[in-house]
Amino acid sequence: MSLDSSLKIKGGLTGKRSVLTRAERVAKLVADKKIDTKKDGVLGLAKTLSK
Repeated sequence: MSLDSSLKIKGGLTGKRSVLTRAERVAKLVADKKIDTKKDGVLGLAKTLSK
């Protein structure tokens, strides 16, 4: 069964995402020097703002 063309989203993700993926959060924390990947564990990551 196919989807009617009027129901398809034309632009995909048109707006900016308000959340970061885990990889993006780790990269941001490393850049801000709030986490050391050698010492700190993967659980309990600090929250970050997606600016």
